[in-house]
Amino acid sequence: GQVLELRARSGTSKAIQSLLKLMPDVARLVKENGEEEDMPLDQIKVGDIVRVRPGDTIPLDGVLVNGASTVDESMITGEPLPLEKHLGSKVTGGTRNGTGSFLMRIEHISTDTLLAKIVQIVSDAQRSRVPIQQLVDKVSSYFVPIVILISGFSFAVWYFMGPAPQLNYAIINAVAVLIIACPCALGLATPMSIMVGVGKAAQTGVLIKNVESLEIFNSVDTLVVDKTGTLTLGSPELLTIITNPAHEEAFLQYAASLEQGSEHPLAEAILRHTKEREIKLLEVKDFMSLTGRGAEGIVGGKQVLIGNKELLKEKGITTTIYDSEADRLRSEGQTIMFVAFNDKLEGIIGVGDPIKPNTQESIQDLISLGINVVMATGDHEITAKAIAQKIGIREVHAGILPHQKFELIKELQSSNHTVAMAGDGINDAPALTQSNVGIAMGTGTDIAIESSDIVLVKGDLTGILHARRLSHH
Repeated sequence: GQVLELRARSGTSKAIQSLLKLMPDVARLVKENGEEEDMPLDQIKVGDIVRVRPGDTIPLDGVLVNGASTVDESMITGEPLPLEKHLGSKVTGGTRNGTGSFLMRIEHISTDTLLAKIVQIVSDAQRSRVPIQQLVDKVSSYFVPIVILISGFSFAVWYFMGPAPQLNYAIINAVAVLIIACPCALGLATPMSIMVGVGKAAQTGVLIKNVESLEIFNSVDTLVVDKTGTLTLGSPELLTIITNPAHEEAFLQYAASLEQGSEHPLAEAILRHTKEREIKLLEVKDFMSLTGRGAEGIVGGKQVLIGNKELLKEKGITTTIYDSEADRLRSEGQTIMFVAFNDKLEGIIGVGDPIKPNTQESIQDLISLGINVVMATGDHEITAKAIAQKIGIREVHAGILPHQKFELIKELQSSNHTVAMAGDGINDAPALTQSNVGIAMGTGTDIAIESSDIVLVKGDLTGILHARRLSHH
């Protein structure tokens, strides 16, 4: 068992060490005289100024001192949409920059970076042993030698004091002591029942990596779930179009045509929707990406503008007619884009991360089984609470970082709760490792899968229900 445990830890160690490879090898150092030079990461010091160009991986943790951009922090926060960064915003090493360029001041290097701390937390949690495991190891360390000594004593008594043939009686009785003292029948029955249980689980798309977790799952009373990729699909989709119904297709055609020049995930969501509706795109001229605000250009002879409320206000376009609808959609967790043609507001588009089809039903079934379901996410509080309200989760911890999820699990365990954690991202790995039962989505990252005890191949929460029912048998 210990050999298998070591092998499992070895596999996980490879996965967590691969996280550090997300860091680039060099950073573009800006010297005091204004010259720029690529420097190895280990030569960068706290306080150095580094340039981050469009599409670059941010080298280390720091703060913006010049410029603006959007940054994909999904590996840390789980949020599928890039976050806007401006003067004074903090950025994390290993995350990916969007279309803007900026200067940052380095605040943390080497093992002080957030990514390095995630790796350390997972490693420490792997080395720790749960109390029941420590008890079993302690009992075994005494039990096995005592049984062997008693068996040896029985052999000696029968060999020196027993009837003839002494050797035969000595061997028979020594072996009898071993058979009686060791639960051999249980030792044969247990693997058989485990094999059947694991096989049945696999048929329903549930892979049991750690068979002990199946037994522990029976006593789980709290389930902590990540939001993005666990409760939701994990990728933004166009959910709402509000405009003149008679011109909706043309409205979408112009908006999507403009966005074909953008690499933003919001633009990708609009383009996917347009492709599904088989709407032909038009040629774009004078395209300009306005980092963190939107985009503009000429489509079909019209000046098309798409972006946030601040951008339209800057262009002198009032949004009053759609403000109430926009506020309602934001409260549901959607990101809103205003669309204007020739300086006239034509409508709004809402993009969000849809809830998985079986999520609400699965959550309600788990609650009915007496399991307290808690959401822990790095996403914004408004979005998190909107999703939680829809699916019936009452306790929400939003805007938290990976180490805070880890601490939440420890806090629940210290209150005598048996905790399962379900997640899919790098940011979930520490919590998955610390939990009594770690559950990863099969659609998630390698580190999440390696840190878990159970993998839901279909990425569907119904798998948790299957595992719970199996744990009763």
